[in-house]
Amino acid sequence: MNKTILVVDDDKGVRMSASFVLSREGYCITEADSPVEALNMLGQNQIDLVLLDMNYSQDTTSGREGLEFLQTMNRQHADIPVVIMTAWPSVDVAVEAMKIGAKDFVEKPWKNPRLLQVVKQQLQVGSLLKENKKLQQQNRVLQGTDILICESDVMKQVFTKINRVAMTDASVLLTGENGTGKSSIAKYIHSHSPRREQGLITVNMGAIPESLFESELFGHEKGAFTDSKNERVGRFELADKGTLFLDEVSEMPVEQQAKVLRVLEGGEFERVGSSVTQCADVRLISASNQDFAELIQQKRFRQDLYYRLNTVVIRIPALRERGEDIIPLAEYFIQKHSQRYGRKDIVLTQEATLKLREYSWPGNVRELSHVIERAILFCEESKVSADHILIDTISEPAQLEVQPLDEVERRLVKQAMIKAGGNTAEAASLLDISTSAMYRRLEKYKIKAK
Repeated sequence: MNKTILVVDDDKGVRMSASFVLSREGYCITEADSPVEALNMLGQNQIDLVLLDMNYSQDTTSGREGLEFLQTMNRQHADIPVVIMTAWPSVDVAVEAMKIGAKDFVEKPWKNPRLLQVVKQQLQVGSLLKENKKLQQQNRVLQGTDILICESDVMKQVFTKINRVAMTDASVLLTGENGTGKSSIAKYIHSHSPRREQGLITVNMGAIPESLFESELFGHEKGAFTDSKNERVGRFELADKGTLFLDEVSEMPVEQQAKVLRVLEGGEFERVGSSVTQCADVRLISASNQDFAELIQQKRFRQDLYYRLNTVVIRIPALRERGEDIIPLAEYFIQKHSQRYGRKDIVLTQEATLKLREYSWPGNVRELSHVIERAILFCEESKVSADHILIDTISEPAQLEVQPLDEVERRLVKQAMIKAGGNTAEAASLLDISTSAMYRRLEKYKIKAK
C-alpha cells in the first residue's frame, strides 16, 4: 500500500514542486496551505508523514505557527513523523523544531536526493512507531484479560506451549471443558502471530444450520439459490492472510467435512453458484470439548480432517485443576465488574475466599466470572462475604433429589434456559453440551427457546 505524505506550505509553487518529486517515487500526495488546514486533513485522512514549512506570516523567520503545529502534533498525532522545510536563515527555528518533536529537516531549496532520503527514512520510523503503538495497545488489552492469570504450574506450562506455537503458522487444536477460556486463548495466539495485522475470523460450527454451511464458510454468488439476492463473502475468504477460528469444530456435519478438508489441504474453494476457484491462505485454530477418538470411532468425525486440525494440541485445564488461580481470577473479576457497575474498593472476606476455593467450578472460569458479578451486585458494602457467593444449583446436580434420569435432565435444561434468558447457545454452555445437542433436548422436553 502506497504511503501518503501531507505537504504543508503556503507557497503553491513549493507544494507543487515537492508533490512532483515525491509522486514520481510512488507516494500519494495531499496538500494543505496552512497548519489549520493540515490539522483538519489529519483528522479525516490516513497520513503517514507530514512535510511542513515553518513560516506562515510576514515575519518569515520566527516559525511560530509551525512550532505551534508541532506541539499539537505531539499531543494528537505523535506516531506520525514530521519533516520540516526551512530556508537557511531559519536554522535556529529548525533546531527548536527538532527539540519539540520534528524528526528531521531539509533546507530550501532542497536537493531531490536529500529530500527523498529523509522521507524514506522517516516513513520507516513512522511504521515502527505505529507498530510499537499497536503492540502496546494489544499488550494492555491482553494484560487486562483473565487468560494471563496463571499462578498454577499447570497453567504456566500451558502458556509456555501457547507462546511457542503462536509465532508459527501451525494449526492448533484447543481442547478442554466449556468455560475454560479456549476462545480467549485463540485470540491471544492470533495477536501474537505473524498474521496479527490481518483479521481473526471466528465461526461457531455448532450454530450453523447445515443448509447454510457452504454459504457461511465459502460464500455464494447472487442468485445461487432462493433468496440469495446479493453475493456473500464466506469466512475462509474473509480470513485470507489471517486466522480462522473454528469454535465447536466437532459439531461440523459429517457430510461437509470433506469440503473443509479440501480447503485446508489445497487452500482452494468455490463460492456456491460459481465455477471460479478461489484461494485462501489461512492459519487455523480450532476448539472443542469433545473426545475426538470417540467421535472418529462413531464415524461422526473424519480422521483425516482431525489430523489436519491437530498439528499442535493444547488442552486447557479445568479450573478445579488449577486451584492456585481461583483467587487471583476472582480478584481480577472483582476489578472488572466493579468498574462496570461503578463500585470501588471491593474486597473478598476470608470466608468468601474459602468458599471459592472449596467449590469444584464445573462451569470453570466463565462460571467464576458470573458468580463474582452477582456478588458485586448484591454486596451492599465494600466486602464480598460468603453469603454473596451464590452458587447455582444447576452447577451441583448431585444436590437434586433422587428421581428418574429424564426428569433430572429436563429440570437441568429448563433451569439453564431460565438462567440464560432463553438464549439456547448460552444455556448449552452452562450445561457443557453443544448447541445442537441443546436443541435436541429442547425438542425432546418441549421447552421453548427465545
